[in-house]
Amino acid sequence: MLRVENLDLFYGDAQALADVSIEIRAGTIVAIVGANGAGKTSLIRTIAGMLAPARGRIMFRDIDITGWESHRVCNLGIGQVAEGRQIFPTLSVAENLEVGAMLARARASRTRNLERVFALFPVLAERSGQAAGTLSGGEQQMLAIGRCLMGAPDLVMFDEPSLGLAPAIVQHVLRTIRDLNREGLTCVLVEQNVAVSLKLANAAYVLENGRVTLSGHGEALLADDRVRQAYLGM
Repeated sequence: MLRVENLDLFYGDAQALADVSIEIRAGTIVAIVGANGAGKTSLIRTIAGMLAPARGRIMFRDIDITGWESHRVCNLGIGQVAEGRQIFPTLSVAENLEVGAMLARARASRTRNLERVFALFPVLAERSGQAAGTLSGGEQQMLAIGRCLMGAPDLVMFDEPSLGLAPAIVQHVLRTIRDLNREGLTCVLVEQNVAVSLKLANAAYVLENGRVTLSGHGEALLADDRVRQAYLGM
């Protein structure tokens, strides 16, 4: 579904990504793991059209989307749940969800998508008129996921979805990602909880200093001594 080929990205003179290549197959969960500053979020933002690479290609369903503006990438079917939620705090829950449905691809299915979001996260239906900024951290994360789903994406990139959440909410969010995948949604998961993300993932890539250093099946990488020592303290 998605191929990143030999991607280079710079912030000024500093190289954030170096010759990065990954492949996302339709219907899978792909984890991208690594330490802080390894380039995970830079990769997500480049795919989403928020950053322009210096070299390489991004192919989505055999369409070259390298350098496309982010709204065009979204309308093609690539959604993003950004790190830190990035909701609109002064807008209501319902208004935040409406923003997600503004894409041309999503307008016809707006009612069906809203029903789906409320079925996944009933608390959002209960608080639809409430200002989003007054929600708890977990509820804001649910809203961020719901807003993305309102855009009817075929692939969603989740950037640190469990960051700063209570353990019980983390489990709920990760179960939701697993369930969405079982319904057919292709997922890219950047997650600080390496053990959990590798258990969920069909495939995974390890980024170090902007380069892919390991790749393989999630469970296989979880058993790799290099991964266990570097990220699991074993």
